[in-house]
Amino acid sequence: MPAAGALAAVLASTESRPPRPSALSASATFGWRAMLKIKHVPEQLFDVTVFPIMMTLMFTYLFGGALAGSTSEYLTYLLPGIMVMSVIMTTMYTGVAVNTDIQKGVFDRFRSLPVWRPAAMVGYLLGDLLRYVLASLVILAVGLALGYRPGGGVLGVAAGIALLLVFSFAFSWIWTMFGLLMRSEKSVMGVSMMVIFPLTFLSNVLVEPETMPGWLEAVVDVSPVTRLVAAVRGLMGGATDVGEIAWVLVASLLLVAVFGTLTMRLYNRK
Repeated sequence: MPAAGALAAVLASTESRPPRPSALSASATFGWRAMLKIKHVPEQLFDVTVFPIMMTLMFTYLFGGALAGSTSEYLTYLLPGIMVMSVIMTTMYTGVAVNTDIQKGVFDRFRSLPVWRPAAMVGYLLGDLLRYVLASLVILAVGLALGYRPGGGVLGVAAGIALLLVFSFAFSWIWTMFGLLMRSEKSVMGVSMMVIFPLTFLSNVLVEPETMPGWLEAVVDVSPVTRLVAAVRGLMGGATDVGEIAWVLVASLLLVAVFGTLTMRLYNRK
């Protein structure tokens, strides 16, 4: 047992405390925690490696000849869309990870830490950006091996992937909200699939909307995934559409403003 005088001296110490971590530092730390999960459970990367490869090969060789006359011609149209589809589908796992940590009680510890409150949530999203980048690069590598040659060159491809990452980061806030609302990770995944599947397949990912019935074309034209695919496809193909890019950036800001706010209100109350 320490002497009473020594203990009192420690408690009365006037030495300055370590500085409180900044918002960026705290968010980066939580992001690193998310990446360490991947290190210890590498099977988590199957959905951003094996799944994108399967999607690219399957749709290219199933529909290429029928829709475009040749697989190489269809691949030029398809690859940016498949990239968007794969990354958007991956965003659901952010909500699943949040819900899992809630069930384990990890969030009780996070809430007690003297750090910027949104840091834990932002950290999840920053960690998942690695998954989005990996999925994009895997699809690009498969496409290049199959003969895809982007008209926008290296800069166009990099800009297209960057725009996709911005939107995916914003879109993931929807699933963090559901991760806080739902009672189990299966519920989060079920709701996510019900939203993501119609959004991605009812879009211009696989075919031009002009080939659809009029009522369906009208629905597809207002889909956020359609606008995102058009912007990414334009950048990678060398035909930049400034209007679509602006739409995606504004939509991303709105998603963060709305669902980021709702997420933090739930996080502070739960």
